[in-house]
Amino acid sequence: MDVKSALAAQGYAATRPATQPKAGLGEAAADQSDFGQVASRLEATIRQGEETALASMTGKADPHALVEALAQTELAVETAVTVRNKVVEAYQEILRMPV
Repeated sequence: MDVKSALAAQGYAATRPATQPKAGLGEAAADQSDFGQVASRLEATIRQGEETALASMTGKADPHALVEALAQTELAVETAVTVRNKVVEAYQEILRMPV
């Protein structure tokens, strides 16, 4: 084995850990990614708004709590839609790039 191939093998071995996938990304890991945490908070906000609306319909919650829960839910959904639109725009921009 010559010197060039030995250096190439050492360089490859040094960069190999950077190219390996992180542990737990393919599995349901206990610690979620940032996107997973945001999605969980969005789901919790929507669920809380639904619970408050049901409680308000049965007379167990005051109207002020209902309005506040609906406003929070509306803001969360609008934020999610805005992020989705930005992701779609970025994807479309990538598709337009020359190869």
